[in-house]
Order: sequence, then C-alpha cells, then structure tokens
Amino acid sequence: MSIVTVQLGQCGNQIGHEVFNAICGDVCGTHGLCSKKENESYHDACKERFFSEEESEVPVARAVLVDMEPKVISQTLSIAARSGYWKYDDRSHFCQKQGSGNNWANGYSVHGPRHKEVIMNLVQREAEKCDRLGGFFTIMSMAGGTGSGLGAFVTQCLRDAFPTSFILNHVIWPYGTGEVIVQNYNSVLTLSHLYRSSDALLIHENDVIHKICAQLMNIKQISFRDVNQVIAHQLGSVFQPTYTAESGLHYSRNPLGIDWQVKPPRLGSSVPSSHSTNRPLHFNTSIANLVILRGKDTHSVDLGSFRDPSLYTSWLRPQDAFNAWQTPRAFNKYEKSASLVSNSQFLLKPLDNVVGKAWNMFASKAYIHQYTKFGIEEEDFLDSFTTLEQVISSYTTL
Repeated sequence: MSIVTVQLGQCGNQIGHEVFNAICGDVCGTHGLCSKKENESYHDACKERFFSEEESEVPVARAVLVDMEPKVISQTLSIAARSGYWKYDDRSHFCQKQGSGNNWANGYSVHGPRHKEVIMNLVQREAEKCDRLGGFFTIMSMAGGTGSGLGAFVTQCLRDAFPTSFILNHVIWPYGTGEVIVQNYNSVLTLSHLYRSSDALLIHENDVIHKICAQLMNIKQISFRDVNQVIAHQLGSVFQPTYTAESGLHYSRNPLGIDWQVKPPRLGSSVPSSHSTNRPLHFNTSIANLVILRGKDTHSVDLGSFRDPSLYTSWLRPQDAFNAWQTPRAFNKYEKSASLVSNSQFLLKPLDNVVGKAWNMFASKAYIHQYTKFGIEEEDFLDSFTTLEQVISSYTTL
C-alpha cells in the first residue's frame, strides 16, 4: 500500500528529502544476502509505498511539500532532481512568495485556513494517484513557528478529509538548550493538537541524535544535515518492507509499517500496577515494542529479553505487546541493523519538563500576546495543558 508524505516547514522539508534519499539509496543498492527474486519483490513493494512512476525516467516521490517561505522548497526540489535517482513532482508543493514571519498561531489560525483549499487539493491529487492508499506520513518540527502551527492544522484537515486513513506524525523534539524563546509554548500546542487528530506520534529528540553524531559517528562539527541524515536512516530502516523467504513480504496490520498501540489509556481507566514498586526509578514501562532486524545473522539473535513481562504494563500480555520483524535483506549500506520502536515512559521526563516550563511562562503571561493577536486564546492554552497533563498521568500510572 502507498504512503503520501506531507513535508511541513523548513524542518519537515529538509528531513523529508533525506528520508526519500535514504530509501532510494536502499532500493538502488545490491544486497547479496537475498536472491534476485526476493530483491525484486522488495524493490517493487518499496516503490509502491513511496514512489510513483508517472511516465518519468526516475521514480517520483509520493509527497506534498508545504512551507510559508520559498527558499527551502526550491532547494529541496532542485537537489532531488539533480540526484538523477528520484525527484519530486514539481506540481506538488505550496509556498508563499515572501516570508510570513515565524509564529505558531499565525500558522495555525491564519495561514492554515487561508491556504487550506490549495494544500488539501495537492494532498487529494497525490492520494488519487495511489492504487491502494495506506495513509499519511507528516514530517514537522514540534517547536518551530509557522511550520508546526500549520502542521497541526493540516493534520486536523487530513483527519477530516480521510477519516479512515492512518495518520502518522513524525515530530522533531527541540534541543533542550532552546532554539526559539517560545519553543515550550509551541511544543505544548503542537503535541496537544496532534494528539487529538493523529493515530501515532513518532518522535526524535534533537539532543539524542546530536549525541549519536558526536559519540558514535565521531563528527566534530555537527550540522543540521548530519542530524537529519541519522533521523532519515532510522526512519527508513523502520518503514522499508521486511522480506523473508518463508513468508514473503510482511505488512503490518496498518499500512505504514507501524504496529503498536499509540494512545495511552484515558484517565478513569483501570490501570493496575502490581509489580511497579520493585522497579528501579529509571525503568521505562512499555505499552508496546517493535524490533526490526535486517541483514546478516538476524534469525540467530536472541530476543527473549523483550518478552519479559516486567517490561510491560500489567494489563498487557508480552505476546500482545511485542513484535519482531526479521529479514536477511540488509538496509542501505549496513551489513546488519536493528531498530526499536517503543511506546513507553521514555518521554515522560522531557514531556513533563516542557509542560512545566511552558506553564511557568503562561502563569506570568509571558509572550501570550504573540498568540492572542492571531486568535489563540488563553482558554486554548489551558485546554492544551489539560490534554498533556492527562497524557503524563496516564503514562505515569502504567
């Protein structure tokens, strides 16, 4: 089944380009661990999922590019076209001819409604190209300005227009040291709005990826492109099909390749935690874990520890909460790779930190005028705080 990717803002467009680059590089590579027939099946499945042919010499990304400034989209289209391996459809993007200022409320309340018809027409056009539409994959910054506000609005529109389609939002968690003064406000507003509209939130923390670049890859002067390429390779290793000689191509229960429960129990649900008192404080209880192994020797890996009941909340059986996909087909240039997608308490501390900082600013009315002048009222902030406090409470009591 096919995925339509929606790249939003500078962050979303730059990462989206790296994702398609990584996937195309993987498809074009040669992998000796698979037979020619298996590799062809893998190629076909990948191309159907991420690219359309469209009578073009190279695959065309199933993507819509949206930004309020033209520079990044122009660069993204140009770099992809020059690669010679894949490209974007020149008609599948929208941007303003001039910058619009960097403000979450401006993106959500002004630019979103103003450009809704044009953007959703582009999405509809891409969706209609798919023989089998599986869902939507949006990429955006969590704490940015216009892009994240617009992204929250577009996700809402996707939910209204495609009520039965799976929507996965990929969001970039900001550096803890701060990128913009109101990043905690923007994060609270983005997360709370996406939580209401999305089926799943897949999060990468900039600080964590930065450590990977510095400590594991030994990069001395780390650029945004370095960070984006690590994120792209991690996403590609999750989204690419898994193929085994025994069972053929493996598709999860939803078409985006993500097979884990996403939203925590609502407040008021019965959440017993009989064995939680014996856990060390750093233990992250999980709702679900997905391990994806690709390449050499994958079937000899012992995954027994992931089936330990103490990893999971007591109201889930490990066999229901854990999935493993294994394939001898390697990803990209790696001889072997392992990816873990986890729905757990891992983000509790950073989420609580962001909400706490935003609340302290809100209590002193700092910078609220930047939002109210575009129609985001104090009640909207309070609703967002309430939503995220419920998420924190639900995950805390797993």
